[in-house]
Amino acid sequence: MTLALALLATSASAEGPATVTPPVRRAPAPRPVAVRPLAAPAKPTAPAASPTPVTAPLIVSAPPPPADWRAMDAENTLVLDTDKGRVVIELRPEFAPLAVARIKRLARSRIYDGLQFHRVVDGFMAQTGNPNNLDGGKSQEPNLPAEFTFRLGAEVPRTIAARPQGESEGFIGAQPYVSVDEIRMAMSPDRRVSAWGAYCAGVMGMGRDADPDSSNSEIFFMRDATRSLDRHYSVVGRAVSGLEVIRALPTGEPPAHPDHMLRVRVLADMPDAERPSILVLNTLSPQFWAIVDQARARRGADFSICDVDVPVRIVSPGRPPPKPAAKPSRR
Repeated sequence: MTLALALLATSASAEGPATVTPPVRRAPAPRPVAVRPLAAPAKPTAPAASPTPVTAPLIVSAPPPPADWRAMDAENTLVLDTDKGRVVIELRPEFAPLAVARIKRLARSRIYDGLQFHRVVDGFMAQTGNPNNLDGGKSQEPNLPAEFTFRLGAEVPRTIAARPQGESEGFIGAQPYVSVDEIRMAMSPDRRVSAWGAYCAGVMGMGRDADPDSSNSEIFFMRDATRSLDRHYSVVGRAVSGLEVIRALPTGEPPAHPDHMLRVRVLADMPDAERPSILVLNTLSPQFWAIVDQARARRGADFSICDVDVPVRIVSPGRPPPKPAAKPSRR
């Protein structure tokens, strides 16, 4: 696992990253894509009556105005309580259905509870999820096939924030993604294009060995963007709350005094009193588009979807889980 990640992100640490070795949920009915309008060029290159340029939004029919804020899907929200605080992750089964199902199953089996963040690299990622707290450890489950890319169709609600040559970039929920230029959907036999998650700060991925089909239980969280991981590790979601917790974890390979995942649960399984209540800004809304515009103006030619944070409103943080009873000391 160390070799695989080291080859991909050697800039992340002096030794290079080691084993972070990184369903399609369909909408109930086809929905038009809410393509983020891009800024008009400073000087028009065609008369006002000319057709809309390729960089402008192509909306098949006018969608209903989206609500600015949305509640999280309890079945696809992971709540991770650590020594440093709580992290709330929005899981995205559209990107990696098998990996998302595996993580929820392991969480519900309490395999993750008490495991260490056994490898934390400053400016890169925090790695955990191995039952033996060592690099390369695995659960009793079989390994998973690679889910580095997925087929994106028009029915998936999404916002396109940029169109670099030959690609589209934007957001599916809070998760940044990249795809082959979506104009090519019309030319594809299945009316879909290849897409993948972008490894921006807060993104959660599946670790693996050198074999692409070796993901198992290991997970990692990006402390900062490392786009060299794109299309090399399965993206499962993004932390919408608690990035500061991930960045506060003690660093080391392994850390001298590692922090732990005290409890990992699916939001739907939690007692009401312990459930956090969080609203996420709808990335289909004009309010979010304004945030994209501000990031683009600030960054200029260096603009990236990783420059955009999706705001959240914490209605209630929820009560933390009770601490496990202390073991009696031996005399």
